[in-house]
Amino acid sequence: MVLGVVGLVLAFFPVANIAGLIVSILGLRKSRRANMGNIPAVIGIVLSILSILGTIIFGIFFFTVIAHLVEVCNDLGPGEHFVDGVTYTCG
Repeated sequence: MVLGVVGLVLAFFPVANIAGLIVSILGLRKSRRANMGNIPAVIGIVLSILSILGTIIFGIFFFTVIAHLVEVCNDLGPGEHFVDGVTYTCG
């Protein structure tokens, strides 16, 4: 039961979501071997998976935006530029 709770708590931290998934799975396996239920472990598994997917989606979005900004600054050159209502400061 303790591993399930620890996995559930780790699921809320984007850096530790993979560890939360592993700990939750271990907690669930140990509980099943002892013929016990472990609802926190199941919730920890689900939240860890959702957190991992959210982190991946955020990472793709973040790097896409950064790549666009780098491309725009490469085209415009250094300085402050006003393009289509958006101010770009390239250095």
